[in-house]
Amino acid sequence: MNEVKVSEVEWKIIEALLKGKLLIDEIAQELETTSSSLMRIIAELESKGVVKTHKEKVNLLEITSEGLRYVHNKLPELRVLEIASKAGELFIKDIEREAKRLKILIDSDEIKIALSNLVKTNLFKITNGKIVIKDLDKLIHEFHIKQRLLEDIAKEKIRNVNELKDVERDIIKEFSRRGLVKIKERSIIKVELTSEFREMLSKGLVKIVKVVTSLTSEHLRSGLWREITLKRFDLSIPVPIVLPNVPHFMELFIDYLREIFVSLGFEEVKGPYVELEFWNFDALFQAQDHPAREIHDTYYLKYPERGVVSDEELIRRVSQTHENGWLTGSRGWGYSWSVDRALKLILRTQTTAVSARVLYERGDGEYRVFTIDKVFRPEVLDPKHSMEFYQADGIVVGKNVKFKHLLGILEEIARKVGIKKVMFKPAYFPFTCPSAEGYAWHEKLGWVEFVGSGIFRPEVVMPLGIKECKVLAFGFGVDRLAMLALEIDDIRELYTKDINKIKQYYARIVKFCTSWRF
Repeated sequence: MNEVKVSEVEWKIIEALLKGKLLIDEIAQELETTSSSLMRIIAELESKGVVKTHKEKVNLLEITSEGLRYVHNKLPELRVLEIASKAGELFIKDIEREAKRLKILIDSDEIKIALSNLVKTNLFKITNGKIVIKDLDKLIHEFHIKQRLLEDIAKEKIRNVNELKDVERDIIKEFSRRGLVKIKERSIIKVELTSEFREMLSKGLVKIVKVVTSLTSEHLRSGLWREITLKRFDLSIPVPIVLPNVPHFMELFIDYLREIFVSLGFEEVKGPYVELEFWNFDALFQAQDHPAREIHDTYYLKYPERGVVSDEELIRRVSQTHENGWLTGSRGWGYSWSVDRALKLILRTQTTAVSARVLYERGDGEYRVFTIDKVFRPEVLDPKHSMEFYQADGIVVGKNVKFKHLLGILEEIARKVGIKKVMFKPAYFPFTCPSAEGYAWHEKLGWVEFVGSGIFRPEVVMPLGIKECKVLAFGFGVDRLAMLALEIDDIRELYTKDINKIKQYYARIVKFCTSWRF
């Protein structure tokens, strides 16, 4: 037998394989490197007869966004059982009330899911609307097993379906049916040392050498060229394809929206994140007792608590408009308006506040402005909601602008982001009249609302100094529009850090951003 020379890196792989057959991923984990970087080295070892590889098809588990939600909040069945254990006697109609009392987060849909799955067991039934449980501890134990399994999948402690017990596989089937996990078929490669190489190793016929890819002048001067081995290159060995990274698709989408607005004659404007209630609500004729101004719908600043509006005449006009309608022809809201409330500082909940500021600063005239920026609301993060998201607002000011012009602009924006079918319905907003909601057709979801619009009421524009012109106004959630355009059903996907997903959604943007050069 001839002596086999291996490099230092190759020897590290051999040492790992001395324990037995391993997946490439397991070798990579042990060597603290990536699987793709090992592929070429393993191919070289195979060509030398050092290792042999085996390809297999396996079913691997991947947790979904819904599954992650249940990892954080627990399975709804466990939450209902927790409520039942603490409430004692429990009727279905009282579950939501008891959940709030016990501060257990669960919504009506999750309650339905939980009850549907619990009644399938022999330990849980509903009699005349009352929950009857035969053995609560046993039932909790059963669902704790499911919860732990879901958590292990999330932590990637469990990946291969083929390695699970029959009982665990049954639970996985249930999770898959409920959309908590996905099962994906994947090819894996196992590597092991050949029997011939093990024999050579036992006879001391393996030599570790220093391998270099190029000979340098330093090697020649120092005499190291006598000790090193030049790496042989086999050009027939395939190497992994490395695609260049691309900009984040959400950033591109927002920039594309900006270009659409500019192409329609709009000018971009900006406003502050920390805003006065005055500009966010009062200047828009939103009453101070409106539900949207409650603590559960708005972030209020603790310090500083209040800001300033230096124009006392503006405050007087807005105050009188709220109380009695001022000169607008309206009766107002008929309450005692509080300037202290109006000067409270908040994180803005709508970019319409920027439109109000622009109208006050510019007054009458012929102009179109838009803003695309973040707004903030105390939401619970889930597939459809986020605490901060992008919103777009636009206004068209002029003496001869009409409602049909507004609808035409919105149709054009929708068309340019790939939405082919748009429908408008009458709507109500505190600051516009007439008002309309725009709906876009989604192949999976049907008609989905994407924009609110209308003509600003006299109660909004007159106190701000608009006397002769009409103001067309609209606002929409940029995130929702992006979800429609990119066919995404989870808002969290819009800000993913997963490179593969970023490339996938980037490719979708290319389809309708035809005016861009990527």
